Amino acid sequence: MFEAFQIGPFLLWTHLLFLLIAVWMASEFFFRLAQSAGMSIQHFKNDALWHVGAAFLGGRLMAVLAEYRVYLRWDDPFRIFHVHDGNFSFLGAAIGIGVVLFIKRRHSRTTFLQWLDVLLPATCFGLTFDWLGKFFAGQAYGRPTDAFWGITYDTIGVRYAVPVHPVQLYYALFFGILTFALLIVRKHSQRAGAETLAGIVAAASATFFFEFFRGDFGIPVFATKLDFVLLILLFCSLGFFALVELKISQRVVVATEVIATSLCALYLFLRPLLPLETIGLRFGQLLAILALLGTIVYVLTHRRLHPHL
Repeated sequence: MFEAFQIGPFLLWTHLLFLLIAVWMASEFFFRLAQSAGMSIQHFKNDALWHVGAAFLGGRLMAVLAEYRVYLRWDDPFRIFHVHDGNFSFLGAAIGIGVVLFIKRRHSRTTFLQWLDVLLPATCFGLTFDWLGKFFAGQAYGRPTDAFWGITYDTIGVRYAVPVHPVQLYYALFFGILTFALLIVRKHSQRAGAETLAGIVAAASATFFFEFFRGDFGIPVFATKLDFVLLILLFCSLGFFALVELKISQRVVVATEVIATSLCALYLFLRPLLPLETIGLRFGQLLAILALLGTIVYVLTHRRLHPHL
């Protein structure tokens, strides 16, 4: 484990070093993919401050959320602003850039989904280096294991003194393979959203599976099977109404939204009173499910509204 190393008078965090490499490699990859697809990247120069600020803010917020136990402390309420600790999330930075793309490119010739098809492979490429950095720094470690490939960390930051799953390497290997798989999909795809749909389905499925091997502290989420059923039905209804929105009156749309919201609120009120068995999940698994459902609905809706893309 190399959590940090010193170069002269400077102390450099290992994960931060790999994070910088991830940003550099992913950015180069992103611009090359965009240019190969005939997409203009001039607006990145015009809105550079927006993209840099969104990446910085998204990366910091996601990192703080993942380790909320460290930052949400009454004795040090301003620790969240101690950015010199090098704790940033590459995924959070990519999400921040995606938000800016969604806002800034709404009225351009290229749709947001087309930009996602470029952003997703680049993000997967960067996540490969990000997870390697977490491995060397002893972050996001795994559960104890008897497997011969288990590793032992000798640091106070890891609560296990026995071999644990190198879950960071699982992620790094997966995202490296997924990057090249998405390039193959990109080569043979004929519709916008192919890379996004394939990438999110694969990444969400792998994340839901790999998170069971995580041994570090995280945000616990307790859900029931009925929660997942209703969540799926909710996203299906959103996709349905997005497809038929132009064929029905505004009054029907508003009435349907009011009814759906009321039913969801009623279920949330009655849920603690129902004798339902709960399932313990990590917050990352919940995000994976939401990303999977949301992507499916968005891609299908986009293809219906833009049949020529």
